[in-house]
Amino acid sequence: MLRISKLTDYATVILAALAEQPEHVRTATALAEETRIAAPTVSKLLKQLQRAGLVASTRGLHGGYQLARPATQISAAAILDALEGPVALTDCSVGHGNCDIEGTCRVSRVWQRLNLAIRRSLYEVSLAQLAGLDTTQVRLPELEREMQTAATRVGPSGVNRHE
Repeated sequence: MLRISKLTDYATVILAALAEQPEHVRTATALAEETRIAAPTVSKLLKQLQRAGLVASTRGLHGGYQLARPATQISAAAILDALEGPVALTDCSVGHGNCDIEGTCRVSRVWQRLNLAIRRSLYEVSLAQLAGLDTTQVRLPELEREMQTAATRVGPSGVNRHE
């Protein structure tokens, strides 16, 4: 199953909270209270997000965190990369030389293509959209056509109608 970790999900919630008021510097404690995520977890995630360049921190009496760039310029891919590393469906999806059977494998190209499609989709979604601040729908016309075609081939029971 493809699934993001709970920490990545929490990081997205924290980033969405920062995106709501991008001009305000917020403390880790305030973000923990607002998001209802445990303060140690918020602090840990903010440090990771800062290292990845997604948030900026200010020290001092009025210090805290804010987005390092506008929410429209932070992609879902950047968030995932910061917390989980690059998306890789299989070892061969990230590049050559990662698999022992690479030279004879018949499926690696398809996995690489699927990995690229997922990655493109993640780049198409911004933090602003994740946070509900930008209601522009992300549309991938070619992918939508393929999904509609597949849906017409497969009936409600999940059985392919053309077999």
